[in-house]
Amino acid sequence: MSTISSRRSFLRHAAAGFSTFAVSRFAQAQAATEPPPRPLQVEHAVAAPVSVEVNARSIPNFEPRDRTRTRFGSLDYRSGLALTSPYRGFGGLSGLRFLDGKGERFLAISDQGGWFTGSIRYSGRDMVGLADVEAAPLLGAEGRPITEKHLWWDSESIARDGSLVYVGLERVNQILRYDFAKGGTRARGEVIAVPPALRKLPSNKGLEAMVVVPKGQPLAGTLIAFSERGLDADGNLIAFLIGGPTPGQFSVRRTEKYDISDAVLLPSGELLILERKFSWFTGVNIRIRAIPLKAIAPGALVDGPALFAADLGHEIDNMEGIDAHVTAEGETVLTLISDDNFSMLQRTLLLQFTLAE
Repeated sequence: MSTISSRRSFLRHAAAGFSTFAVSRFAQAQAATEPPPRPLQVEHAVAAPVSVEVNARSIPNFEPRDRTRTRFGSLDYRSGLALTSPYRGFGGLSGLRFLDGKGERFLAISDQGGWFTGSIRYSGRDMVGLADVEAAPLLGAEGRPITEKHLWWDSESIARDGSLVYVGLERVNQILRYDFAKGGTRARGEVIAVPPALRKLPSNKGLEAMVVVPKGQPLAGTLIAFSERGLDADGNLIAFLIGGPTPGQFSVRRTEKYDISDAVLLPSGELLILERKFSWFTGVNIRIRAIPLKAIAPGALVDGPALFAADLGHEIDNMEGIDAHVTAEGETVLTLISDDNFSMLQRTLLLQFTLAE
């Protein structure tokens, strides 16, 4: 089969996967008041802490059609991995946060109520695999897996503030706070108070991204929470400032029908928002927008330029997580991870780029 034919075949299969994904999400949203039986909802839930074998295949080129190209918008492609595992609970990865400043030790969440921890292995600047991967269930205040509670399983967003880790649950629109100083992934989650409007977000388009603003930045101490597609009266994306000096609600301008899938705050004060969209005609698209943190305030409508965009002509999937670290050489590296929805037609991808501009 020719390269072009192979690529077209890939696009057809990928589009089919996302079509299945879109239909599934639509059906789940329609049935929000009558959810499917629990065994279907938590089919891939992690029941207890377990070591996980993860295999990695290198992705040397981000755009297979042009293997000489490395610059994509404001990003330079570094390396990528396609991850697989014989462990049936591996997948559905919806958020990623590094536990060190080197871009090695990571904490990820699955959208079926699971933690995944481990380390990225490098050869020079290229990722070559994962090591010491462990899965564990997210626990509630009672010390039991959250998946035992009705609809408490769609863990889609994660934020970290030192030893404190926040997890957003999409369908129930709640936020759990974990103190990793008290047992790491064995810590119990505490439900925090959230604005009433946050609880009213659409069941399947609710909390999708969170960041905590550190000391020295505007809004220090604030947990910023973004909806996937909760819309205000003007059709823009709803977000919330929780705690901090000026709690409230603001909006992110929605353009080209993109939804928010994650966000990361850079030391420079730029907030990068990872977005995606799906259509039956073009498949999946992703982009990254930059929003100045200083522009965010209660009642504000914020917007910013796109730094990066990609489609199924590139090595992407359902990209749902983003984090950043700064190398010893001073380079800002963005790491993206995809949610494969536990589908054989989708992939778990780990991609890294250098922010060039």
